[in-house]
Amino acid sequence: MKHSLQLKLGQHLTLTPQLQQSIRLLQLSTLELNQELEQMLQDNPLLEREDEDDAGLAVEAPAHTAEAEAQSTEPSQPESSESDPVTALDDSDWNDYSSAGSNDEDNDYEQGSVASSTLREHLLNQLIVSPLTLRDRTLVATLIDDLDDSGFLTQPLEDITASLQDEIEELEPQEVETALKHLQNMDPTGVGARNLAECLTLQLRALPPDTPARDVAMRLTAHYLDLLAARDVGKLKKTLGIDDAVLHAARTLILSLNPRPGAVFGADETRYVIPDVYVRKVKGMWIASLNADAMPKLRVNRVYADILARHRDSGGGQLATQLQEARWLIKNVQQRFDTILRVSQAIVDRQKQFFEHGDVAMRPLVLREIADTVELHESTISRVTTQKFMMTPRGLYELKYFFGSHVATDSGGACSSTAIRALIKQLIAAESCKKPLSDGQLAEVLSQQGIVVARRTVAKYRETLHIPPANMRRSL
Repeated sequence: MKHSLQLKLGQHLTLTPQLQQSIRLLQLSTLELNQELEQMLQDNPLLEREDEDDAGLAVEAPAHTAEAEAQSTEPSQPESSESDPVTALDDSDWNDYSSAGSNDEDNDYEQGSVASSTLREHLLNQLIVSPLTLRDRTLVATLIDDLDDSGFLTQPLEDITASLQDEIEELEPQEVETALKHLQNMDPTGVGARNLAECLTLQLRALPPDTPARDVAMRLTAHYLDLLAARDVGKLKKTLGIDDAVLHAARTLILSLNPRPGAVFGADETRYVIPDVYVRKVKGMWIASLNADAMPKLRVNRVYADILARHRDSGGGQLATQLQEARWLIKNVQQRFDTILRVSQAIVDRQKQFFEHGDVAMRPLVLREIADTVELHESTISRVTTQKFMMTPRGLYELKYFFGSHVATDSGGACSSTAIRALIKQLIAAESCKKPLSDGQLAEVLSQQGIVVARRTVAKYRETLHIPPANMRRSL
């Protein structure tokens, strides 16, 4: 086989460093962008932030302004295990984790403790001042180390005893059980429980004996928590020999307890989201504008740039490269915010009814529609709408919130999945607590309004709203 040289013409896409940087900056959130810029400011001496005193020297500074206002989002509560009966007891049913019978002084002490220590530190501080022997303190400290963030014991006592056999001489299982009782007598009440039933029972046992429905509530938590979670009213009344009033009082008392006594000590700090865009109604038109405080103000360092210009012929290749990189970065940051504004305004133009009437008026929207409007690729729209937030008169929303699939209507139109979820939420909020609507009944009501959805679709939307099924919503 003879070797030969051949010429071929072809096309391929090459991503320049500037284009790669532009794509990377576009997909970053505001927090990530600021972190990226801080690193670049340290690495490149020709790049600096614009000071307020000499804002007139800014290079390509963004011209869009808006009032800045940070909005907070609280961490979601951890979900319970599917095998745990508390799953059916919705978190909204539980009160502010305050035990029945507690007074203001106790609440003040608990808040002060939470602010100053973790659960482990809080328990160890109590252990230090306890009158226990050194051997008992060692056992209790070991149990404290085996607690999870909610205050539950993570290992069986048998396993803990076996692991301590080599460390503590002649250790008896009864000693570990005694140590557990010492732990369960500590604050917060309910800590050291091995399951939810034991946790609630410990809290009930700590209440005064004359607390109304206390004894019935203890029987419920100790033996019939699964029936209570399933709202099996008939079986509960027959088994316990009680009437509706007593059952309701016992359930109310149980819901006043704290199902995760240690969780308050491990609460995460409040996270803040700074909106990238503000939406306001101006002269009857919904207008999107950039948040000036979310936009970094960058410029080229004039001193270094002037030195480089005067000595261009005498080398300085590294500084010249950094000057070009600084200009690229300023341009790409400006382009990032311009793209966010264009996409946001296109979303606002298509979701005018949402801003006027709320979620029920949300129209179906896909990335392709916005991409065609602003003449960008769908992948670019996806990057723009991820972790970018819009402050509206109705609240703070991620840009992705305004996109959703559609469901056909009897009239031949389409309804947004977001609007359907809002309708389901409204129907459930207005239902009778004695006869809650099933998924099939919800689907039938929606069909009467011209929205054709299957029962399983209603169930899926209901689950995304974290709304329990009908049998779990039935009032006792």
